[in-house]
Amino acid sequence: MQKKKSNIVMIGMPGSGKSTVGIILAKMTSKNFLDTDVLIQLRTGRSLQDIVNKDGHMALRKVEEEVLLSIDCINHVIATGGSAAYSECAMTHLKKDGIVIFLHAGMETLQDRIHNYKTRGLAKRPDQSFADLFAERIALYRQYADIIIKCDDQSQEDVSLDIVHKLRKHD
Repeated sequence: MQKKKSNIVMIGMPGSGKSTVGIILAKMTSKNFLDTDVLIQLRTGRSLQDIVNKDGHMALRKVEEEVLLSIDCINHVIATGGSAAYSECAMTHLKKDGIVIFLHAGMETLQDRIHNYKTRGLAKRPDQSFADLFAERIALYRQYADIIIKCDDQSQEDVSLDIVHKLRKHD
């Protein structure tokens, strides 16, 4: 018999609500909360944008993968960075004790929410538009997701309730 996974791992585009929903979801489910972007900043002593500016987007992806692979916890809600899905080994690691939730927001919603695309610290090629980044990542998010949550027309509280409801069905 397979043991029940104790972590909830959230993936999705920047602006999809992973960090905000993660905090609400952690409260609703009595779990601890972990934000991997914060872990990256703590490990490096630098902002994500500083890493991208000085070392390039692949350096950010590398340190993100290292941080994801170092996570060893139970009973947590884990909000990952938007580029976590680029690392197959990191996603496999997170899925060992985590149910992966893809917070799916459409392009229009994301563009309404993100006004600092150029300075947000995204692991993207310098010439890559947000639409190109979205198109590139969407297949990866779908590939790793155990549950997909549409979050365009819902508040963060409603998204969290939707996740709790779908997790009950998933068990």
